[in-house]
Amino acid sequence: MPVWTWFGIQKGRATTPWPEQPGADGQEGVLGLPRLDAARCTAEQSGCSDCVAACPASAIGRNGNDAVQLDYARCVGCQLCTEVCPEGAFTPSHDWAYAVRDRADLVNTGHAHACAAQPTAANEAALAQELKAFGKSLHIRHVDAGSCNGCESELQALLNPFYNLHRLGIFFTPSPRFADLLLVTGPVTAAMREPLLRTYEAMPQPRWVMAAGTCATGGGVSGGGYACHNGLDGILPVDVWLPGCPPNPAALIEALLMLLRRRPQRVHGGVYEPA
Repeated sequence: MPVWTWFGIQKGRATTPWPEQPGADGQEGVLGLPRLDAARCTAEQSGCSDCVAACPASAIGRNGNDAVQLDYARCVGCQLCTEVCPEGAFTPSHDWAYAVRDRADLVNTGHAHACAAQPTAANEAALAQELKAFGKSLHIRHVDAGSCNGCESELQALLNPFYNLHRLGIFFTPSPRFADLLLVTGPVTAAMREPLLRTYEAMPQPRWVMAAGTCATGGGVSGGGYACHNGLDGILPVDVWLPGCPPNPAALIEALLMLLRRRPQRVHGGVYEPA
């Protein structure tokens, strides 16, 4: 008997039943993106801007009312804002499932009910019709558009025995001509812009695009420089935005299943709603 076969028999089943059934998602105790409690922020009165100055990705700024707001599409989860805020408006959290369909839903303006426009019934019906063409499977073509390889490391973990992405009917393909979804990581460097567009054009209709990682959703710490864009915004039509530096495997699975309407969206108006 091969040693790995014997080892597997001894260890038993390693794959988690999550997300189809209750079970471990592999992220217990792992820090997620910070929470913003705008009610505790007195920046308008005190003139405090410590969080704005500390943020390395320019994810924190001020809205038209001079109130502090947090753009999760640019947040790298460094936690510096939680360390410097004197009012405790920013706090650490274990929130990680930040996939949204509209990028505007990633901006926390301090208003709990602020959210992007909801999809119309016609758009939902059109998407439902597209989903019928794929049944229960989804094939992904991944393009690294200038990533540091942090996102790629998490993508590789999707295929390990614990997550076992294939059991959900989701597969990676090397050819865009067989792909349903274009998953992009990185801020889109000048050198990768044309290959990225050619990959998208080679995909058959209907086709979807997912921006995975903070570099792809908002540029991250290197976006907007002389050599790269601020992510996918304005380059390709994005169907799913997933920030995180990098997004963990569970967050990637949630995002893929949200696209397929098999999991709900948890973030609305930059406010995280626990499962």
